[in-house]
Amino acid sequence: METTFSAIANNIKARRTIKPSTMNGNKIPNGHIASILELADWAPNHGNTEPWRFIVFEDPKVYCEQHAELYKAANPGESFNPTVYTNFQNQANSASHVIIAYQKRGDLPKIPQFEEVIAASCAVQNLLLGATALNIGAFWSTGGMVLKPAYAEHFGLGAEDSVLGVLFMGYTDTQPEGKRKTPIEEKITWNK
Repeated sequence: METTFSAIANNIKARRTIKPSTMNGNKIPNGHIASILELADWAPNHGNTEPWRFIVFEDPKVYCEQHAELYKAANPGESFNPTVYTNFQNQANSASHVIIAYQKRGDLPKIPQFEEVIAASCAVQNLLLGATALNIGAFWSTGGMVLKPAYAEHFGLGAEDSVLGVLFMGYTDTQPEGKRKTPIEEKITWNK
């Protein structure tokens, strides 16, 4: 039991945010991506709604081109910034895969939507921990067009679905050090 706890604790503490620019471009086997998505599927959820969904891009350039074009369409004329457009086109040049994570609203209206979002977020955490166990770096992003209605519409999400973010996945040669700003004792109140 103690060995299992230690292994889980070490994996959780080893998880880091790895920016796509620090990924090394090596390709992750699709089987590894499938394995970590299977871990995501074991997230807790109320009413067995299983509200997590994932769109996987094996070629990050395909995703980046779509993201850049969404930005261009949403910013006509003077609001268009060619540097931002180019950055979106090249955002995942060193990543292996890009995964869009979203919450698909279930058919049990008695379950509040925020619970569906929480459950889907737990699925993303499972995915991130699985990636860590396989030495895969991940960056969970909500930047750019990701939270805009046009983005959800482009990827076929329903009116009650929610984009949770984009996960850039890849291998890295560097591992940032973990840190916490606030001691755990300041985050917990014990009641007797």
